[in-house]
Amino acid sequence: MTSATSDGSILLIGASRGLGLALAEEYLRAGATVVATVRGPRRTALHDLVDHYADTLEIETIDITEQEEIAALHGRLNTRSFDLLFVNAGVANGAEETVADVGTDEFSRLMVTNALSPMRVVEVFHDLVPDTGTIAIMSSGQGSIANNERGGFEIYRASKSALNQLMRSYAARHVDDPRTLLLLAPGWIRGTGVGGDAAPLAIEDSIPKLVKVIDAQRGRGGLQFLDFRGQIVAW
Repeated sequence: MTSATSDGSILLIGASRGLGLALAEEYLRAGATVVATVRGPRRTALHDLVDHYADTLEIETIDITEQEEIAALHGRLNTRSFDLLFVNAGVANGAEETVADVGTDEFSRLMVTNALSPMRVVEVFHDLVPDTGTIAIMSSGQGSIANNERGGFEIYRASKSALNQLMRSYAARHVDDPRTLLLLAPGWIRGTGVGGDAAPLAIEDSIPKLVKVIDAQRGRGGLQFLDFRGQIVAW
């Protein structure tokens, strides 16, 4: 298999800003061919990269909360093969909002965006990843049940825990699948929906290390929940 960080082919879902944009830049700088997605028709920072990577960056549009858009993108890419499928999707709500006061619509928004929709992408696009490839999803350390000793971000935590459980179910249904499956925790990062201004990490502290973690797991198969340093995160 070609290296995901050199001349590999990457399908990166959710790359218009923040962590997804940084992932796109990291892979492009390393020489990968990247198909990256944005959510709507507006120009984003990802589009600015086309000037530098016109031959290796393609931009597609998809809202993964809409099933028909997932199917449509698969239809446009179904003759392609990707060494890495990376799904980066996540929204947050108020840190102190609990199940006692969150509205049903807001609860559903987090669950659909953070748990259901990324797994729908995996279910639809896994056939474009060869047996030697990797399927990765951006999870969060907040999704660890074992490590939840402080509370806070209650609904966000629940949505990421649900994502992790769904990915474990996917892995159980595909127990003989040789692909590498990763749930990744990028750390507490400033400028993100959860990180805010108080978080200890900058994007550049996390994303290059996260890419190295992904590359180090190539060909190992099975499901792992890892942080940006390559350490196992407790379920």
